[in-house]
Amino acid sequence: MSATRLMILGLVRWMQPVHGYDVRRELLSWGADRWANVQPGSIYHALRKLAEEGLLRAVATEQVGARPARTTYEVTPKGEEEFETLLRAQWWQLHETSDPFASAFSFLPAMPREEAAAALRNRANLLRAGVESMRASLDSDWVRNSRPVHVTWMFELWLARAEAEMAWCGRIAERIDSGVSYLPAGLTGTEVWPGWTDGAPPRGATDGAPPRGATDGAPPRGEKSNNQR
Repeated sequence: MSATRLMILGLVRWMQPVHGYDVRRELLSWGADRWANVQPGSIYHALRKLAEEGLLRAVATEQVGARPARTTYEVTPKGEEEFETLLRAQWWQLHETSDPFASAFSFLPAMPREEAAAALRNRANLLRAGVESMRASLDSDWVRNSRPVHVTWMFELWLARAEAEMAWCGRIAERIDSGVSYLPAGLTGTEVWPGWTDGAPPRGATDGAPPRGATDGAPPRGEKSNNQR
């Protein structure tokens, strides 16, 4: 939420007096919905909330024809202080980003090795496509002639991060393919959690499949359930 507040306050401060529509259009042209988690549907609500908090001031409301009424905003002195506080908090502090992939990677031993390695290589391919698109944007007239120079510097940061992750995906995929143990030397051969030992499937199971003879919760053929005994 702090990123959304910073982006909206900063844009209103830069463009004021400005309609919410123009704030939304500018944020989307920056791609802020992807890298700042600014959701397009939340922008008007955020503008109204900032106004309720006294950080923005509604200076005019106008309606053209049958179009919805548009409110024009500007930043208040209180909003200026909030913008400066948020701006410096982001510049001087390190904020870890949340990536759902980290949660999934925590359960690497639950994935068949072959699939895990393939998924990592696919992730690298997706990142590569994004890198190629970003490089094309950097080389375009749209960026060179209409965007501030520091915007290209931000692109360079994204490129560096994507390229680093692509290289990491390749390295880890090779280690998984090689059969390297997922456990420290002292724990090799022990059970990580029920049914999984050192990243390998349970005995009698194919890679990632249930043990041979098991059928969707029913006892293997030839065995009776407790109710049948």
